[in-house]
Formats: sequence, structure tokens, C-alpha cells
Amino acid sequence: MNRALIIVDVQRDFCPGGALAAPKGDEIIPVINKLMDKFEIILASKDWHPSKTIHFEKWPPHCIRGTEGAAFHPDLNQQKIELVALKGTGNSDDGYSAFEATNVDMVHWLKRKNVGAVYCCGIATEYCVISTAIDAVRSGFKTYGVTDAIAPVNVHPEDEGIALQKMEDYGITLITSDKI
Repeated sequence: MNRALIIVDVQRDFCPGGALAAPKGDEIIPVINKLMDKFEIILASKDWHPSKTIHFEKWPPHCIRGTEGAAFHPDLNQQKIELVALKGTGNSDDGYSAFEATNVDMVHWLKRKNVGAVYCCGIATEYCVISTAIDAVRSGFKTYGVTDAIAPVNVHPEDEGIALQKMEDYGITLITSDKI
């Protein structure tokens, strides 16, 4: 069985200076770039919102398709990314999980690649990363959360800790990049 790295939403709007920034969003990028050397199968997700969506009733407008804010962070090594899963593309969906992508059936794609384990990293720990990791478990994949390669938004100071505990409760193995 193969392993896949899923890079969740390392986009400009989720990094410092962006519309919905994770304070340390840009600090995880060097770790993610190094992680890519350990995987043959690498995919990434992007929030790809329309300009009008119910999602913006909960959050400030961010990652609007085609804008600079929706682009990957310029320091992310995009050359190794085999697939980009677009999520949150409709007017009435949030699209937190990469498994909610509208341009690809993630489960089918990963199974076609004979993937048995996925490693999740990216932004935001307590929203899109945890949603992706939980959906991976529910889809039958052994799932890891790479703790030094994820960044929380931390709307509330305790959000990151709660998310990490919830991941463990779902059977997601928390690991640091040096242990992979």
C-alpha cells in the first residue's frame, strides 16, 4: 500500500496578511516542503469559493476563486503536487474537508493509487485539516496528522488543543515530520 501527503489549504488568504490568516500559517511551509521529499503521492486542497456564498455569513470573504488570496502561498513547492482538490465551490457549501472536493472523488482517486495511509498537514488545524483527517478515517484510510506541519486559526485560544484531542479520539495518529 502507498502513502499520500494531503496538503490542506496553504493559500495566501490563510497566511499572515491574508483575509483569514492563521498567525503561523507561513511558518509551516518549510516543514511541508521537506515532507514532500518523503512521499510519492502528493495532493493539495484549495478553498475555491464563489464571490457570494453562505460560507461568508460565518467567515470574512476569503479564497475567492481566481483571486490572489486563493492562490497557493508562493513559498509552497507546487511542482510536486499531483492533484489539486477544489472545495467550497458552491453557493451553499462550506467545503472544509478535501474529501468534499467538487472536481475529484478523493476516495476513488486515492484508492486507484493504492493508498492505504494519508498524512494531513496544512491550514487550519481546527477546521479544514481536522475535517479532512476525519473524512480520511471514515473513508477507511490509516490517517496521520503531522503536528509540526499544521497551523490553527485559533479563533478561541483553546481551539487547537481541542482539535488535536478530537483527532486522537477519531483514531488519527499525531506525529511530527521527523518521525516519518
